[in-house]
Amino acid sequence: MKLLKNSPSGAVFNPWHHRDPAHDAAPGAPAVRREQLASYLGERQKATVILLAEALGYQGGHFSGIAMTSERLLLGHLRHKGLGPEMVLAAKPRRTSREDVKPDGFTEPTATIVWGAMAALGVDPRDVILWNAFPWHPYKPDKGLLSNRTPCDNEVMLGQPVLRALMAYASRAQILAVGQKSAALLAAMGITAPALRHPANGGAGQFREQFGRIMKNRRG
Repeated sequence: MKLLKNSPSGAVFNPWHHRDPAHDAAPGAPAVRREQLASYLGERQKATVILLAEALGYQGGHFSGIAMTSERLLLGHLRHKGLGPEMVLAAKPRRTSREDVKPDGFTEPTATIVWGAMAALGVDPRDVILWNAFPWHPYKPDKGLLSNRTPCDNEVMLGQPVLRALMAYASRAQILAVGQKSAALLAAMGITAPALRHPANGGAGQFREQFGRIMKNRRG
């Protein structure tokens, strides 16, 4: 998606067009992340759900290039949890982080919870697109790229053009708002969407219950 190139300035990392010089394994890491996102979306044009969370995190999309998806999942190191890379991509994924930083790749709790919920419910993972209201990775300037910060309200609103393009691409999909930031963005766009508790900070159980109820109701 060309719109992703236009990331805002400031403490924002664009994984598809910026290189993380301290932690990327090679100069071509952004290209790998672009390819993986393109493949991920290409396999999901007929998806019927967009699960919209807050922002990319350093343990997830920063290195995988895919929202709420960790490298550890892509590398096959979460099979003990019933999660495998084939759920994400048909082709063999590639890591972009340096192996000496995290030998098994970074793992993101939210990503594991979301993918685990889909697996437990028997949801076809290609029927769901994972995305973020603020599609880039906001980090804390004093902490560096291996940190997360909450995007401010003005930043979140900058995600509108990208989200509209995604909605046009997956035109059959219903949006589910995960957390307050995504709900605020959708409200600003005049879109009514079911609201789910964000899995972070003790919200995993409530998220699973709400997501499960919505998905079961959709099946009729």
